Amino acid sequence: MGLLDRLERGLEKAVHGVFTTGTKGQVQPVEIASRLRREMDRQAFALDQDRTLAPNVFEAHLSDADFERARGWGQPLAEELCDVAVKHARSQGYTLQGPVRFTFRHDASLKAGEFEVVSSTEKGASRPHVPAAPSRQPTSLVPVLEIDGQRYSLNADSVVLGRSGEADIVVDDTGVSRRHLEIRREGGATYAVDLGSTNGSYIGGHRIEGSAELHDGTTIRMGRTTIVFRMLPAPRGGNA
Repeated sequence: MGLLDRLERGLEKAVHGVFTTGTKGQVQPVEIASRLRREMDRQAFALDQDRTLAPNVFEAHLSDADFERARGWGQPLAEELCDVAVKHARSQGYTLQGPVRFTFRHDASLKAGEFEVVSSTEKGASRPHVPAAPSRQPTSLVPVLEIDGQRYSLNADSVVLGRSGEADIVVDDTGVSRRHLEIRREGGATYAVDLGSTNGSYIGGHRIEGSAELHDGTTIRMGRTTIVFRMLPAPRGGNA
């Protein structure tokens, strides 16, 4: 019996993969497993008619106390959470582009019992846990930002986001500065550059200092707004 199974039995009941909350004010591993599945479903998107890509790299952001408990769970739990992701990918028919990885991160801004699971997609040289379909690269990929259900193609080398009407992408959020963030494309890579905003810009719970390179699935937070960077196949016969 694995660590997750033992902990699940100790937390009373699990119904259709959604686990009950454990000790009040403490994050339980079975809750992380449930959130992991939901994160995969939320971030999965179709590459083409036969393939749906899901993230393969995951981080659980935990409060001070919960992070200390996670250190006690150690590598065995991280490995079992990887297995949870692999099994869910198989059950849903998702494609993974690289090995599954799971890590725990400390986030001092979270309270005990609060946690986040964030994900990204990374290609790996080693064999993925779930074999991908034969490689068939799209003719081209375009960088896209997903904000509040809307997609914005990055058609310029520099795109500024902010609350000002002069920004390239206007974000209606009082926690966002007038010129808050720049998405910059240089040398085939894409970077997020904080423009000295008051409240800062965050990736994976860490404040951007200077610039940070973006990869498919990277999640940026500024104010109350969540932004997801995507590399999507260019639509046929037109622009994204």
